[in-house]
Amino acid sequence: MTDQAETPQDRPAPAAPWPGSGLPTEAVGSLPRPSNLQRVVLDAETGLASQEELTAEQDRAVADTLTRFAATGSPIVSDGEQRRQSFASYPLGTADVSAGPVFAVFADGHHRVIPSLARAPFAFQAWAASDVAAARALTELPLKQAVISPSMLSLMVPAEGLGEYSREDFLEDVVAGCAEDIRRSFAAGASRVSIDFTEGRLALRRDVRAPWAGPEALGGFIALINRVLDRLTPEQRAAVGVHTCPGNDNDSAHSADVDYAELLPELFQIEAGYFLVQAAGEREPDRVARLVGRQLRGRARGAGQAPRVLLGVTNPTNPKLETAEGIRDQLVRAARFIPAELLGSTDDCGFSPYLIDEKPRHGSPDFARDVAFAKIAARVRGTALASTELAGAAAAEPLSYAGYGATGQAVPRAATPHQGPAAGSVAAEDSVPGSGTAPHPAGGAA
Repeated sequence: MTDQAETPQDRPAPAAPWPGSGLPTEAVGSLPRPSNLQRVVLDAETGLASQEELTAEQDRAVADTLTRFAATGSPIVSDGEQRRQSFASYPLGTADVSAGPVFAVFADGHHRVIPSLARAPFAFQAWAASDVAAARALTELPLKQAVISPSMLSLMVPAEGLGEYSREDFLEDVVAGCAEDIRRSFAAGASRVSIDFTEGRLALRRDVRAPWAGPEALGGFIALINRVLDRLTPEQRAAVGVHTCPGNDNDSAHSADVDYAELLPELFQIEAGYFLVQAAGEREPDRVARLVGRQLRGRARGAGQAPRVLLGVTNPTNPKLETAEGIRDQLVRAARFIPAELLGSTDDCGFSPYLIDEKPRHGSPDFARDVAFAKIAARVRGTALASTELAGAAAAEPLSYAGYGATGQAVPRAATPHQGPAAGSVAAEDSVPGSGTAPHPAGGAA
């Protein structure tokens, strides 16, 4: 196995990642790259632009991203992956990989492929920490960093291995590299790190065009992620999230047809500190919250510690802007199923996981970039509104949100007629043990 660690495992733990009060909110990772940057990247690949010109354009995009991110009021920012070709390729050297089989076929018909390891052994050629360090020099705000999953990297080598390089040796190198990638990100100044796990939902999509996928693949993916998390300190693990979504590329998804009821019981087997779960773009966002709540109850009863969940409240594939009030309402409804102390908000997905992205539903990458920052600003404001409303409800008489979607107003619990199961039975079903939070009597249906 290649020795990839250059610094000790027992680095100081990251700073406390969560706010002391209110609902936390953060982005997933990527933001649309300016059209100028996309053009210079293509020019550099064909020899029409120098490396110096490319670096200068990347630096401009990062500086602009951090400035505009701060202007949204976001409590934690990132560089929006402006220097990355994609979420799946940044650790790879071009000489070490070749084009592999199909990774995903998107709803609009286009597809992306999996890079294949061309020569052994596998080793990270670049680290996410480099992006963190460069951003750290430009902002004093807390930084969030997204990193590649070991499950995505595991698709680069077939089951039979690569010559004398066995698959198990390869997977050990992948796990070691991914753990080191996370540790380096914290050491460079990240307050939180999230693992991109879009392939989790995709694994449950039965598609002969993506032969790697299948329910058996999902179990192996989860085991790999847990192997990475096992190599972190408890303090680091608490600040590591796992993100799931149905993909986003050219404003199209790859697995939106996979029911969350299939994925979430498996997803919550991952021993992460928190999860980022796409919800706004689902047909029934409130059903997602209810399904998540069920999993949190199971975790709390079985292990005594339920993770935090950041629900997606903006849809990056749709140029229509969400309102702060609509985001507030979604989060307040979600709190019927997820205790407020475990609830937060995010965007459904990265806004542009791949660098070259025409954003066809938006009209242009530059307009999509403007829309992305407007959505983030709405998310920040809506989350603050929800925090205020939920804090007020907790301090006052217990409220019922039965019919909340119809009336927009909460009413005292005593004034709400009982419908269906008795209040006690619903509370037992839809509360998280030990959380101190129970849902409102008629809040069980989604």
